[in-house]
Amino acid sequence: MHVRKGDKVRVLTGAERGKEGKVLKVFTQKKRAIVEGLNLIKRSTRPSSRNQQGGIIEKEAAMHLSNLHVVCPGCGEAAGIRRIRDEEGRLQRHCKSCNETISTG
Repeated sequence: MHVRKGDKVRVLTGAERGKEGKVLKVFTQKKRAIVEGLNLIKRSTRPSSRNQQGGIIEKEAAMHLSNLHVVCPGCGEAAGIRRIRDEEGRLQRHCKSCNETISTG
């Protein structure tokens, strides 16, 4: 997966195109991610012990990973990710445009 929890991503297509946000959760089996503040849906909830009021709540819905690109902290662009092994043999993520290492989240 090129997207990890905590990454800053930019949406490439859809109604939220061009917007940026932080990844809250990644569903690897479904190839989807939830991005903070984007792709909001409305859900009706009943009153309960957690939510005394009930009513309509807005929450983030999952979006497909193919619609997201990681924003590089070095160049600030939504670039592709390249995986390169370091001296210890671990895979690290690098920006394809500026070749800077992207943090692991």
